[in-house]
Amino acid sequence: MSSDTITIPGLDRPVSRVALGTWAIGGWMWGGPDDDNAIRTIHRAIDEGVNLIDTAPVYGFGHSEDVIGRALEGRRDKVAVATKVGLNWKDEKPFRDSTPARIRKEVEDSLRRLRTDVIDLYQVHWPDPKTPIAETAETLAALQKEGKVRALGVSNYSIADIETFRAHAPLSVVQPPYNLFERDIERDLLPFMIEHDMVGLAYGPLCRGLLAGRMTKDTTFPKDDLRSGDPKFQKPRFDHYLAAVDGFRAIAARHDKSLMALAIRWVLDQGPMIALWGARKPEQIDGVRDVFGWSLTDEDKSEIDAILARDVPDPVGPEFMAPPVRD
Repeated sequence: MSSDTITIPGLDRPVSRVALGTWAIGGWMWGGPDDDNAIRTIHRAIDEGVNLIDTAPVYGFGHSEDVIGRALEGRRDKVAVATKVGLNWKDEKPFRDSTPARIRKEVEDSLRRLRTDVIDLYQVHWPDPKTPIAETAETLAALQKEGKVRALGVSNYSIADIETFRAHAPLSVVQPPYNLFERDIERDLLPFMIEHDMVGLAYGPLCRGLLAGRMTKDTTFPKDDLRSGDPKFQKPRFDHYLAAVDGFRAIAARHDKSLMALAIRWVLDQGPMIALWGARKPEQIDGVRDVFGWSLTDEDKSEIDAILARDVPDPVGPEFMAPPVRD
């Protein structure tokens, strides 16, 4: 494995260790869509060497997938496409649904919107407590045998859920939240992934923009912005996180790198990880190449831990994002 690519079991070629995240491209919870910029963003990412694009039906209720399908016409052979399954919605309110019938419907809808005949990586978005995991896994294994999907993954699953899934279907990827501020997977999930040769696809590595380095104490978010309901962005906690960001920025400067490059590099240095780089404008792709070709030192990592202990006395995770279980 080189520093900038990794092989996902089930795919026939390596993928970049930075993947394009496309939640914002769907528009929902991110202030609405901007399709022209979205398509230019996807093309810029491909030009910068990113060859894995991650999406989901719930990102704009099909809109993100549709935009990606349009953007990849004539370029489909250049990228691996990852999407998800297992969320349904009513009146733009998502809920968990990993029933076999829902999976069968979703895969056909995703293939149509993405304008492709195969999904490279198909991931269960959230566990559905009302559907046995064995049923979900067996349905996905059947789709794999039918050639509709190449590799399987799960997102937001516990280790117990993952072990149940693996008993019924091959599992290549685990997609958890992971960044400098949200590190719960280090306790058990990350060692488990390493032990079982699974690849991690870290979502939120820039922590909803907190680690992009552009926010100040005066930054505010409109009501339809996800971050308006995120406890990290409420005072006084927001000030604590911004203080830590200033400390991280100083470490990045020692390497002549941006704060974003430091945040992504830190994730990649923790194990067999791919980091999702969310973007909705072409200029937000700038800096991807700065992630590769270097690593943080042990001293850097120790200093990061000290900054967190000092500046973030009351950390919170991403639990607020969990969708409800269906009625």
